[in-house]
Amino acid sequence: MVQASYTVKGESMSMEKANAPKSNGWKATWRAVKWQADAMGVEVFEIGLFKPASPGDEKPEPEMLPRTWDKQTLLRSVGWLRYQNSQGRNIYIRPKGEHPLSMVDDLTAESINQMKQQGFEPCVVVETSPGNFQAWLNHGKVLPKVESTLAARLLAQRFGGDQGAADWRHFGRLAGFTNRKEKYRQEDGLYPFVRLVEAAPDRVYAQAEMLNAEGFSIFQTQSRREHSASSLAMRNRAPLLQKIKTIEDLRAMPKYSGDQNRIDLAYAVYALSRGVKEFDVRMALRSRDLTKKGGDTRQQQYIDRTIERALQSNIEGFWQYRTLTTRGR
Repeated sequence: MVQASYTVKGESMSMEKANAPKSNGWKATWRAVKWQADAMGVEVFEIGLFKPASPGDEKPEPEMLPRTWDKQTLLRSVGWLRYQNSQGRNIYIRPKGEHPLSMVDDLTAESINQMKQQGFEPCVVVETSPGNFQAWLNHGKVLPKVESTLAARLLAQRFGGDQGAADWRHFGRLAGFTNRKEKYRQEDGLYPFVRLVEAAPDRVYAQAEMLNAEGFSIFQTQSRREHSASSLAMRNRAPLLQKIKTIEDLRAMPKYSGDQNRIDLAYAVYALSRGVKEFDVRMALRSRDLTKKGGDTRQQQYIDRTIERALQSNIEGFWQYRTLTTRGR
């Protein structure tokens, strides 16, 4: 990709002037935007132009300038986006509404290779900063919001992505523009370009059916148990006012002597009884290396058993609590 600096003086710029195709830099950005948009496979996008706060700003708060555009409007707006990027705004993209994609953030090149080897081939790979990547995967069908978030978290967990960025509508970077984070400013004062590494329209990853089934199974199980978990939490109202311990807190406790199975069960009992959602408990259990349990199926079975035992323990405790309180009336 040809990269060229693009500087415009002044505070504003008309859309017509901004989109005049005068440079190789404009053409390179236009191609990157088109290829990424084509590979994402949706027709309407939400574009976010984010400007972080910096010392001396009249407005000390960071600003997000949102736009909702179809693909053609996006392509017509490349020049204006380049101008906004030159003025310090980072350019982000995500599909509008429910969609068939998951974005996995904060990946290494090794993680991308592992994805491909295991049948999770991305339709888009973007290098957001030197050595740091985002991958978009196409599930082959539009997923409802909850299932889409489940899929994103499962992918982030599996390949070491940022779980904080794993949800159904997280923004990813749009290729062809510069990453304006201050920590990436180079010695010459310039910023690195966000590079489009790979774009494959209509590519659905080979393991999509398996992951979709896993996510749907978790969603169904969570839905069935949501009411029970809320009921169990009622007897622990006081602890809810305090900070809920994480699984890492339990792993650091000497009384468990590093016994990870005991820790997993103890955390599941503790968290579910305090209203932590079952999906989040499952993700916490997955946060350690479970390969000793066997393959993906064996690991899922272990998590299922742990959740079942924790729920059973809480149910038994709940009825003991009800019996004691009833007798005392």
